[in-house]
Amino acid sequence: MKKVYGAYLCTGCGIGDVLDVEGLKDTASEAGVDMKEHACLCGADGRSFIEKDMSENGINTVIVCACSPRVMQENFQFGEQTITVRANLREQVAWIGERKEDGSIDDFLQEMGTDYVRMGIVRAKKAELPVPYQLETINKKILVMGGGLAGLTAAKEAAKAGYEVTLVEKEAQLGGKALGWRKMFPTAYPYAELEAPTIEQLIAEVQADSRITVKTETEVARIAGSPGQFNVTLKDAGHATEWDAPARVTVEEQDLIAKGEMEDPNKGFKKYTVLNPDGETFGAVVLATGWKPADVSQYEHLGHGSLTNVVTNAEFEKLAKNGKVPARVAFVQSPGGKDNDQDFPYCNSVTSMVTLKQANYVIEDNPVDGQAYILYQHMRTPGNAELFYKGMQAKDGVFMTKGSVTKVAAAGSGLAVTVEDTLLGDDLQIEVDMVVLAAGMVPTTASQAVINLAYRQGPAFMDLNLFDGYADSHFICFPYETRRTGVYACGGVRKAETMEETMDDATGAALKAIQCIESANRGVAVHPRSGDQTYPDFFFSRCTQCKRCTEECPFGALDDDEKGTPLPNPTRCRRCGTCMGACPERIINFADYSIDMIGSMVKSIEVPDDDEDKLRVIVFVCENDAYPALDMSGMHRNKMNKLVRFIPVRCLGSMNMVWIKDAMSSGMDGALLLGCRYGDDYQCHFVRGSEIATKRMENIGETLGSLGLEPERCAVREIAISDYDKVPAIIDEFVEEIIEMGPNPFKGF
Repeated sequence: MKKVYGAYLCTGCGIGDVLDVEGLKDTASEAGVDMKEHACLCGADGRSFIEKDMSENGINTVIVCACSPRVMQENFQFGEQTITVRANLREQVAWIGERKEDGSIDDFLQEMGTDYVRMGIVRAKKAELPVPYQLETINKKILVMGGGLAGLTAAKEAAKAGYEVTLVEKEAQLGGKALGWRKMFPTAYPYAELEAPTIEQLIAEVQADSRITVKTETEVARIAGSPGQFNVTLKDAGHATEWDAPARVTVEEQDLIAKGEMEDPNKGFKKYTVLNPDGETFGAVVLATGWKPADVSQYEHLGHGSLTNVVTNAEFEKLAKNGKVPARVAFVQSPGGKDNDQDFPYCNSVTSMVTLKQANYVIEDNPVDGQAYILYQHMRTPGNAELFYKGMQAKDGVFMTKGSVTKVAAAGSGLAVTVEDTLLGDDLQIEVDMVVLAAGMVPTTASQAVINLAYRQGPAFMDLNLFDGYADSHFICFPYETRRTGVYACGGVRKAETMEETMDDATGAALKAIQCIESANRGVAVHPRSGDQTYPDFFFSRCTQCKRCTEECPFGALDDDEKGTPLPNPTRCRRCGTCMGACPERIINFADYSIDMIGSMVKSIEVPDDDEDKLRVIVFVCENDAYPALDMSGMHRNKMNKLVRFIPVRCLGSMNMVWIKDAMSSGMDGALLLGCRYGDDYQCHFVRGSEIATKRMENIGETLGSLGLEPERCAVREIAISDYDKVPAIIDEFVEEIIEMGPNPFKGF
C-alpha cells in the first residue's frame, strides 16, 4: 500500500510536563512526518482526534508517541488495513526522570525522547501490512493419542465443542491404568473418603459419542505435516516403527555378514503393517500417552525383584483391586540407604497421595489387625489433599515416620524392614507381610519415540533432558503446549497428576488444540504471539543452505526440500524470529519485523561524537520478560540511566549480529542484550532464545577484538519479569563498565 503517515504525541501522564513538546514535533518533522499533540490520546476524544485525521487526510500509518505498546492496545487499533507503531515516551522516558531543579528541561531526557520519536518513525516506514498465511485446505479433526483417563477426557471435551475426534489406543481396551485402580482420591469436602473411579462411565460416554472414532490395538507410526494438515500414518500395535527400518549395508559388509564375521544389523527386523497407507489428515494432536512406573530394581537393599513380597505401588494397586490386601504392610517412600534423603526417581505429590490411599486399603480390608507403616523422607499433599493426609494420620493402624530404610530382608514367612534416623530418634525393625515401594511416574515421552514425527529435527521432542522427559515447552506460561506446534500434552506425559487433575489437564489440552486449528484457519500464530499475522519470508535465491535456521528453530518449523533448501511450515511457526537471527545472509524477515528495520532504528539514534559525557549504549530487550520489567520499573518511577536506548525484540533468539555491527559502526559505545534466564530453570517463552543469543555474542566478541574494540563492550544479561526493581542497577553497572573503557574509537567516522 502507499503509506500516508501521521504522528501523534500524547502530552498527558507527565509526558508534556518533563519533555519539550515542540522539540519532539520538530524531530518528527525533520524525519518527514507531521506530528500533532493531544492531552489524552487513549481517551475517547483522543481516539476521535486520530480517527478524524485519518478520515480527512487518508492517514493509514499511525505513529503513537505515548505510553508503552504493552498497554492500551485496543485503544490504538485502527483496523487491519492500518499500520500502528507505538513509541514509548511514558514508561521509558517521562516516568524515569524529571525536570532539573531550576525547572528547565533535562537535556539527557529530551535526547531520549527525540531518539524514541525517530525510532518510531523509522519503524513505521520499514513496516509493511502483514498478509496472513492461508492454507489451501484445512482439516479440523483432532487426533488423540492414548485411550486412558487423559485421552478419553480430551476426546470427550473436544467432541462436546463440536469437533471430530479420532482416538488411538495401543491396547485392546480403553481406560488405561485407571481401569486397574480400586479407588480415586477425594474430590469433595471434607476430602476424607476415597471415591469410586468414574473411568467406566467415561469409556461408555466416549464410545457412544458419534463425533469420536475409536481405534484400539493401534499406534501412530508417523506424524508429518503441520497444524491444519498433519498427515498421520497408523500401524498395528506392537510392530516396529518406521525408523527401525533396515539399516544400510554396504557391499563389503554384506560379504562379512555372509562369512559370519559380522552380525546382520537388520536381523529380526519386522516391517509393521500400515493401516492407512495414504495417511489420515488432522488439524491438531492431543498427546495423552501417559506414564509407566519407574524402575526400582537398582536399589538392591530393598529387594524388588529378589524378594517375593516386595512390590511397587502400581503392582500393589492391582492386588488391592483384585483381592484382600495383607494385614501388615510397609510403604517405603524413598530408597534410603546411608546418607540418602532423596526420593525414588520421578516421585512427587501423587506418589505420596497414592501411599496414603493404599494405606487406607490395608486398614479397610483388615479392620481388626491392619497395620500400615509409612516410611518417608518427604510427604507432599498439596491443596485439599492435606485434609485427607490429616485424616489418615488420625486413623488407628496407620503409623508414619520420617526415616531411612537401610534394608529389607526375608524373616520367616514375612519381611523385616530396618529403618534408621527416624523422627523418634530410635532405629526400628518392622516385621511386615509386604513392602510397597513408591515408584515414580515416568512419562512415556522419556523414551523419545512416542510422538514419531517426520520432522528434520527428529522424531521426538527436542532437549527432553530439561524436563526429565516430560512433553512440555514452557510449563509455567504455556501449559499443555509442546515444542511442536499443534501437539498438546496432558496427563502423565506432561506431569504427574491425580485423576481429577488429569481430567482438568485434558480439557485444557483439548481447548489448546481447538485454538491452534482455528488460528491456522485464520492464518495467525498461536501462543505466545497469539494472533500475529506475520510469518517469516525467505529470499531463497541467496540461501547458502548452511542449515542454521533449521537447526536453531526451537519448534521444528523448518524441514528441508529435496535439494536441501529450508522448507518452511508456516503453521508450525510461532514467530519468534530465531531463524532471522540465525541467518548469516540476512534473507529471513517478517512484514513488520526485519533485519533492515531494526538496523535502521539503531542508525536513527543520534550519537554525539564530541562529548565524552554523552556516551550511548544500545539495549536490545526481549519483549516477553525484559521489556515488561523495564515498563514496571518506569511505573514505579525508578530512575533509569539516560545514556541507554531500548529497542524491543521478539526474542533474543531473533538477534542478528549485524545489528551489533550497525551499532558499533554508528558510534555506539556499548551494546547490551536483556533477556530471559536459560538453563535448567529457563524462562524463555521461545525455549532457547537467550542461550542462542549468548553463543552468538561470544562470536561477535571475537570480531570486536580483531577490530581493536574491547569484547566487553557487548554483553548479555538475564532478568526475570519480576526484576523491575533490579534492572536499573543492572543497566547502570554495564554503563559504568563502558564509561571506564571510554568512547568507541570509531565514533565520528
